[in-house]
Amino acid sequence: MNDRELDRRLVAAVGAMDAEAVRALLGAGADPDARGGDGLPVLCAAVAAYDSAVADALVEAGADPDRVLPDGTTPLWRAVDGGSPAVLTAVLGDEPRLRLPHEARERLLGLARSWYETGAAEELRRRTGAPGPAGTLRVSDDADAYHWVEQVSLGGLVVRAGHGGVLTVLEWAFRVLTPVDELIARAAGLPDEDHATWWEVVWVLLQRRSLETWSAVVAHRDHPDPAHRRFVAEYLRTRGIVVHDSPYAEREGALLADWAARESDPGMLARVLDAYAEYEHDGRESAGLRHAGHPDPRVRRQVPDLFFPAEGASLTPGARTALLGLLRDRDAEVRAGACRVAVSDAGLLAPAVRALTGLAGGPDARLRGEAAALLASCRDRTPAVADALFALLDDDDRITRLEAAYGLALRDDPRTAGAIDRVGPLGSAFVDDHRGSALWRWAREKARPEPA
Repeated sequence: MNDRELDRRLVAAVGAMDAEAVRALLGAGADPDARGGDGLPVLCAAVAAYDSAVADALVEAGADPDRVLPDGTTPLWRAVDGGSPAVLTAVLGDEPRLRLPHEARERLLGLARSWYETGAAEELRRRTGAPGPAGTLRVSDDADAYHWVEQVSLGGLVVRAGHGGVLTVLEWAFRVLTPVDELIARAAGLPDEDHATWWEVVWVLLQRRSLETWSAVVAHRDHPDPAHRRFVAEYLRTRGIVVHDSPYAEREGALLADWAARESDPGMLARVLDAYAEYEHDGRESAGLRHAGHPDPRVRRQVPDLFFPAEGASLTPGARTALLGLLRDRDAEVRAGACRVAVSDAGLLAPAVRALTGLAGGPDARLRGEAAALLASCRDRTPAVADALFALLDDDDRITRLEAAYGLALRDDPRTAGAIDRVGPLGSAFVDDHRGSALWRWAREKARPEPA
């Protein structure tokens, strides 16, 4: 295939938003700065389509985010203008603070700040002169659909209202240390923590690892606005997951223990306990025992994770007793959480399996999937578990069926061949998946002729 054909196919793959094909063509030698039918680099098409996965592939392969376009903009400028934090992150490229001159950095910051302060709808109204209300639509802002943002349309123009996140990303990329209070205010004004801007604020504050930054963030746990307190709980929870060997880990655990002991709002308490579960702290189990009987199910749902023992340790008698009660809780999510911990304990395996088989036959699709995964890998090899897994092969969710088939294969159940058929072809996405590999090995072993 010659270079011209490679580039033609790359343009088509970008237009089809096929990131896998784009990566394959770039690997085969297609030009990452190939031009589409409009004469613009294909990176501009990815930016316009809000396709962060394709934009990331192009920039990683060498597409120039700073190429000056006929209208005087650049792909990076267009990414800032578009208001998608995910697309901006993909287009930003390596070392933008060193790559871009001061004046260019200031113009980009000014553009993002202007959008953020004016508001997406008002800025579109200013640009188009269109009357009437703007149309808004909640959309996923990243390829994995973890975070959302509002997409705003007016007068034939469309933009994403994530400029607070865009501004936050740019500031950190250019090492502008925005005051902590200002950053938290950007997140606190949003509906929930799944908003793309909320995540960008959390992530930037996690990168700023000074004691000064940490202290300024946790000071908001006493803020009169509940949104600020929710932000602190989420910040600490995320730190517990992603920041390893934190110099503040012991201090954070003590802070969360004290917060959990005095928090009276059930919703906030649930968030605090969720964060506390990410820390190895001496008071964690005591907090779980204290709240195992809380009247609000949101609180009880967080309790089982507080009983997870340290690596190599076992559950304490008190934790076992509390978990046994939670396995019988009237709330299905509480029972599921208790199963996650109890299924690994020999003394609680039988009641955990009973709870899981109940969840596997229940109305909640998400909990059926979780029950399938826990039943598949648990040490119980009784016919009751195999039958529960077999019944899950009728589930509408393919991953639930995959877990069920995997569990049958681990048990060398004679119904595994039919289970594999029920799952169907897995495709390239499951090449390295442990469940798919187990089904492939099982089928290969059964196809091998018996020795004479």
